[in-house]
Amino acid sequence: MKRSRAAKAAAGVSVAVLLLLTGCDVPGVYRPARPATGGPYTFYVSPDGDDENDGLSPEKPWRTLGHVSNVRFQPGDRLRLKGGERFRGSVTLDKGEAGSRTKPVVIESYGVGRATIAPRGTSGITVRDTSGVEIRNVSLVGDRKSLREGVGISFRNSLGGRRLDHVRITDVEASGFQNGISLGAEKGAVAGFGDVRIANVSVHHNLEAGLVFYGPEFDADRPVYAHAGLRIERVKAYANSGDPENDERNTGSGITLGSVRDAKVMRSVAHDNGARSSAAADEGPEGIWVYDSTQVILENNTAYRNRTGSRVDGGGFGLDNNVSSSVMQYNLAYDNDGPGFLIYSGQATGAHKNNIVRFNMSWDDARKLPEYGGIVAYGSRLKNLDIYHNTVVMRTEGLASVEAGEARPPALRLRDGMRGVRVHNNILATDGGPLIEAQSAYGPSTLKVQGNVYFSKGGWSLGWGSRRFTALDDWRAASRQEMLGDEPTGLSEDPCLPGLIAPTTDGAGAQNLAPHCQGDGPMGLGPQKMGVDVGPVDYFGSRVPEALKAGAAQTRPAD
Repeated sequence: MKRSRAAKAAAGVSVAVLLLLTGCDVPGVYRPARPATGGPYTFYVSPDGDDENDGLSPEKPWRTLGHVSNVRFQPGDRLRLKGGERFRGSVTLDKGEAGSRTKPVVIESYGVGRATIAPRGTSGITVRDTSGVEIRNVSLVGDRKSLREGVGISFRNSLGGRRLDHVRITDVEASGFQNGISLGAEKGAVAGFGDVRIANVSVHHNLEAGLVFYGPEFDADRPVYAHAGLRIERVKAYANSGDPENDERNTGSGITLGSVRDAKVMRSVAHDNGARSSAAADEGPEGIWVYDSTQVILENNTAYRNRTGSRVDGGGFGLDNNVSSSVMQYNLAYDNDGPGFLIYSGQATGAHKNNIVRFNMSWDDARKLPEYGGIVAYGSRLKNLDIYHNTVVMRTEGLASVEAGEARPPALRLRDGMRGVRVHNNILATDGGPLIEAQSAYGPSTLKVQGNVYFSKGGWSLGWGSRRFTALDDWRAASRQEMLGDEPTGLSEDPCLPGLIAPTTDGAGAQNLAPHCQGDGPMGLGPQKMGVDVGPVDYFGSRVPEALKAGAAQTRPAD
């Protein structure tokens, strides 16, 4: 689970190679004069066009992207590629080009369908040391060399400490590259991009990652975040395989956020990533994960069937090294090789703090790696973590690792290195595997477990340090957990989940996730006793009632 510096996760092309492949401004390079009528201009490109045309109308378009690369774009300019057509080559915007927040440069399709940009061994669209750019309704498809050396859409900032604002990427598809879309701070720069909106994007069948943000090496004493003001919505990141030849860093993730502040990832899906990541790697892939960042919200996302080629990671969601003041809420993870939800600190910086994991669902995770679990929390100097109102179901009957004699994965795993952790009002259900596995016998002054519901169809089992317990009362008496003052908390009873049925990939499994009790179902602690603000809604978006039930679902969704 060791994580390396921020740039490793970027898995980007080297600056020297990028400049060689995409070109840069040098004296003597010919750039045709812009029309004398002012501007801004809309330029058209079509396979039926001619590079001798002025390119200013659909009737007189240019023909090649090579000609486009000679034009210096200015604020308000638009580049339109004919929809349904394929264009060999690439597009590069350099320092001094592009636009502004009010007059962005726009790259888009016109006519019917999406235009496809198909570079030869390079990146598809490169935006370097500039911003005020909107890219929409285009596809980017890499070739064999691009899979090793290119990025579908690459934003790079090497301008030191100046963050570049206004980036829009919408209705875009990127496949066949080293990374589908990446935004990064380069060459020692500490600033990247701000006011970033990415929506309705599909990034798939890339080698190392679907969507990536990265920045400088993290300094806990003077934290700097390269990117700020990110809104990522309805992104599909799938079948990003990982690189079997690269054992120096993690490869094969869906969405990776590094060095970001004030970011939100919503209604996005990461699935079937990481299957070919290196078996020798010390770091593995995740569906959607965050590191070296603060004020990040992951909500209403789904991560399933994410894999790892090694014995590490391969999970659904993760708050990794140096993440603070962040929230994972209303997410669904299932059938991942590793944990459904991972909260981890491998660096003793003290910067992993004040995070919340609430109203999430984990079903049948840790399929390959039982050393994880549905929810897993641990790490060096990790502090002030709240885990509450989650529903975790672990069914292990017939699991290959179990049949091979390995231990069953627990619903919740708590390892060493933490303090100020509170685990409240969760449903932890298994078909015989452990409900909790705690590496140490945490005392309530370091870690509090209260108001949870425990259920196992195959025998009650809980590990607390070196001891094992088969009943809630025995564990409570020995550990002083599940106590509020002198009053016992927590329940060992059926949470009314219908046969512990797993959800489905099309979202129709929502009915299977909600409790089916005739009465109110197992109750949890109230917000005042928990000492937290539980937020306005539950997993299904229903308003949270005053009398809280355990688990992620407070009310059953409408049929």
